[in-house]
Amino acid sequence: MLRRSLVRLCIVHALALSLGMASLSALAAERVQVFAAASLTDAVDALAEAYGRDHDVEIVPVYAASSTLARQIANGAPAAVYLSANERWMDWLDSQNGITLSHRHDVLGNRLALIAPQGSDLDRFTPDETTPIAERLGEGRLALGNPAHVPAGIYAKQALQGIGQWRTLRSRLAPANNVRTALALVERGEVPLGIVYASDAQASDKVKTLGTFPDASHDPIVYPVALVGASPSEEAAAWAKWLESDEASAIFQRFGFATLANGDR
Repeated sequence: MLRRSLVRLCIVHALALSLGMASLSALAAERVQVFAAASLTDAVDALAEAYGRDHDVEIVPVYAASSTLARQIANGAPAAVYLSANERWMDWLDSQNGITLSHRHDVLGNRLALIAPQGSDLDRFTPDETTPIAERLGEGRLALGNPAHVPAGIYAKQALQGIGQWRTLRSRLAPANNVRTALALVERGEVPLGIVYASDAQASDKVKTLGTFPDASHDPIVYPVALVGASPSEEAAAWAKWLESDEASAIFQRFGFATLANGDR
């Protein structure tokens, strides 16, 4: 009887020790908080899952417009990595007092797409000087990221200026606080047209792409990444570097992004 009790006690102790070790291991897993542009939501979710399978690191994404994220970081938000949808907001953040960015490099490119709800009867066309977008809007509005600060909206304004249609359309806009909100307006049929990244259009089965804007109509769409803080963790640095790997590139490309290799800045 005593022997059975001792055996049971040993088993209970071993289980407790095993659970305790598992808990300690979970607690020991490093958390890397990644502030990423809203257009990267699907890709970074997939990247975080893939990276977590082979590394004892938890990638914790935070998504919003690049402008919103940059301001949050400048105000003390605990980001370890910042992935911006344009260089302007990365430059702005780098210029703020008390902010240190390092290992900055460009990782992605994208294109601008003109989209409509999936059930729209509009045919495909190339948005250029010869195709008035206003005529296809009817009485509706054009959804896009707020051109005052959202990168997708800034690029969209440049594109519309580049094809000579900004003056006609600027009073007919439905500006959104990020590109995914602009996408949602088109998905729900609240507007007949929208301008989003080609990757966003690909991510939705509720919209269709009518055409992509000529690259020459706007600045190149570039996504830079940088480590945040004077003493970035090894885990954060490793993840940011991994974004240039073949595995990460394949994931980005699966979600409609072009991958770059411009090196550190």
